[in-house]
Amino acid sequence: MTAQESSDGSPYWRRNLWVSLVGSFTTLVAMTLLLPFLPIYVEQLGVKDQAAIVQWSGVAYGSTFLTAGFAAPLWGRLGDRYGRKLMLIRASLGMTVAISLMGMAHDVWQLLALRLLTGLLGGYSSGATVLVATETPKARTGWALGMLASGILAGSLAGPLVGGVLPPIIGIRRIFWVAGGVIFLSFLATTFLIKERPKPPGSPKRKPPPGWAAVPDKRPLIAMLVTGMLLMVANMSIEPIITVYVAELVPDPSRVTLISGVVMSVAALGSILAAPRLGKLADRVGPWNVIVGALVACGVLLIPQAFVTSAWQLVGLRFLMGLALGGLLPCIASVIRHSAPSEMAGTLLGYSTSAQYAGQVVGPAVGGFIGGHFGMRFVFLGTCVLMLLGAGFNAVSNSRAKLR
Repeated sequence: MTAQESSDGSPYWRRNLWVSLVGSFTTLVAMTLLLPFLPIYVEQLGVKDQAAIVQWSGVAYGSTFLTAGFAAPLWGRLGDRYGRKLMLIRASLGMTVAISLMGMAHDVWQLLALRLLTGLLGGYSSGATVLVATETPKARTGWALGMLASGILAGSLAGPLVGGVLPPIIGIRRIFWVAGGVIFLSFLATTFLIKERPKPPGSPKRKPPPGWAAVPDKRPLIAMLVTGMLLMVANMSIEPIITVYVAELVPDPSRVTLISGVVMSVAALGSILAAPRLGKLADRVGPWNVIVGALVACGVLLIPQAFVTSAWQLVGLRFLMGLALGGLLPCIASVIRHSAPSEMAGTLLGYSTSAQYAGQVVGPAVGGFIGGHFGMRFVFLGTCVLMLLGAGFNAVSNSRAKLR
């Protein structure tokens, strides 16, 4: 470790990174693995009408992310006040209990309540982002957050795959118990392996974190909240129309669902591969430059997606878009860390997480509306305009921050 790394970062920052990465991966897998078999489980819990099964499945799945989005700023603020490691311990233990209990649900209302509880008690990945951002030396922040973002994205990608493979092997209820057991291992690793940097000897007792008024320049932080939402809008706006769009490109109806799944997954795969590299690039050229470049690249790549003539062209373009977007998560966290007092980092990164969850809600809703009323090509073109406007907004915010 260099002298600079030892002076502005924890000596345990590498260990903290790897434990946080594994914990984020396992908790995201547990939150998303029920997607493939959720309608089947809802039916097993007593819902028989087909329309009601679909409705309950959507409500149960989305409820976790709804409560997680509302709770993220609260947990971030408590982490600023009482310690970031404590928040990871709380999240991993809480999710262990809540997800294990899902395997014991007797009706759909209990399942919904436990999904809400999972979102409320969770937040491991957002807490891990705060811990890594504040404990890592500034010169390595981009790379470390990029690695963590890869673990988070990989968990979201692997969850549905695991959930599609395990039900015939061990049964649906046992899946929840296995997931709870894996998260419990993350709880143990977090408790005994993560070491948060202690306060200097003689430092005063930790005070409540300051409010928003303590931030000297709020424009960079507002820009990051907007960018986090745009990232999820770009990823999710295509979700409601993808199967219908692919059906227009694929002559064989039996291959539509398979190729639709590939289209949905390749953007996440591209982001997993690109996040550490773009994070490392941000350490050299600055996170703002990577953010503006990524948004411009994403906007440009959305244009040909509106005019593809084969499904594999769409797959390739979504993969390239995922590569471009891979740098946004680590760069957003990096800008927030460098633009706000360290004692507020958790609170502000919690707001960033909430903005990203909002994008997950807004993206499909807007995409479905535009696709249904104006045509599917306009979903890509409309998202392109949003990305380019976001790039311009970030460029202006960065220039004003420099002039200040």
